[in-house]
Amino acid sequence: MGKNIVVLTGSPRKGGNSDRMADAFIRGAQEAGHTTVKIETAALDVKGCRACDGCYRGSRACFFNDDFNSIAQSVLEADAVVVATPLYWFSFPAQIKNVIDKFYAFVVGGKEFKNKECALLTCGGDSEEKAFDGLVRSYELIAEYLGWKDRGRLVLTGVNAKGDIEKTDGLVRAEKMGAEF
Repeated sequence: MGKNIVVLTGSPRKGGNSDRMADAFIRGAQEAGHTTVKIETAALDVKGCRACDGCYRGSRACFFNDDFNSIAQSVLEADAVVVATPLYWFSFPAQIKNVIDKFYAFVVGGKEFKNKECALLTCGGDSEEKAFDGLVRSYELIAEYLGWKDRGRLVLTGVNAKGDIEKTDGLVRAEKMGAEF
């Protein structure tokens, strides 16, 4: 039986390396019979969480009306959440981090948000994988806190300029990861 997979992308660079990783993952997942939704967080207007605890007062996930409310139901109903993001200063870009921070709404709002599957696809210009330690560890802690099952991580170093991913096996590996999900 196919899964409902939400792929959150973090890059503001359309067609960039991590965006292409997301597309490759999606291609593999769809070929395996899964349903996918790609949410490009950089195109959304999602403000940071204000910790007001007004989550799910009324009909919205977030008390403040921003684009998180338009994607919240898709994320909530997903069987799996895949994060595809570039590395920015040893962590997540602000655009995707704001969305992840607003997962707080599901916890405070009493929504069932446990027992999902997850995966991480990330790349960046640094040549050493240790540069990704902060991002990867944050991902691990989020998955652990939410009780999500980690289905894998793909970390690609040395891809900075748009198209650098073509010089690696990253797209093949991302597609295979989606197919095996």
